Amino acid sequence: MAAPPQTGIYQQEGGESMATDQNVLRKHVSFFDRNGDGTVYPWETFKGFRAIGCGIPLSTVASIFINVGLSHKTRPGKFPSLLFPIEVNNIARAKHGSDSGVYDTQGRFVPEKFEEIFTKYALTHPDALTSEELNRMMKANRDPKDYGGWLAGYTEWKILYLLCKDKSGLLQRDTIRAVYDGSLFQLMEQRCAAAARK
Repeated sequence: MAAPPQTGIYQQEGGESMATDQNVLRKHVSFFDRNGDGTVYPWETFKGFRAIGCGIPLSTVASIFINVGLSHKTRPGKFPSLLFPIEVNNIARAKHGSDSGVYDTQGRFVPEKFEEIFTKYALTHPDALTSEELNRMMKANRDPKDYGGWLAGYTEWKILYLLCKDKSGLLQRDTIRAVYDGSLFQLMEQRCAAAARK
């Protein structure tokens, strides 16, 4: 697995502006649509995770977990497929509960909810989360008896923390912003490719 990126490399060009009417959740997921056909199959999810520096075991588990969990939600009314495809255009239908609320039900970015992550939980550093603060946030976001949402949220945040914490063990604001706006994975892929060329 590639070394985790350090603070600052995910800062957006041109500041923090992001169109709130854009379906950024779709952009976030499109990274894994490796052939650009609008559908993400498990092998594409696997390739996407490998591209951002994940090892074979994590990439395998993630591809199974994600595609099995999301496929039927993005294909309403269609006969189930044993290939477990995810339809990118319908990804907002797969939004799980017990989350931060930074994506609304249509997959759009909600700036106020993003800011709440830091005003409520970033108590040690104003623009970063410690592991303990991240755990506190996940626990606070849990909806009662939403065990699937708890598991999904925990998995997403823990993988992000594992891959992107800085040398001080902090998950920086610009990194979290990049995962929400859909730019994080492309940046991680570029970083891994550059490291492989050295």
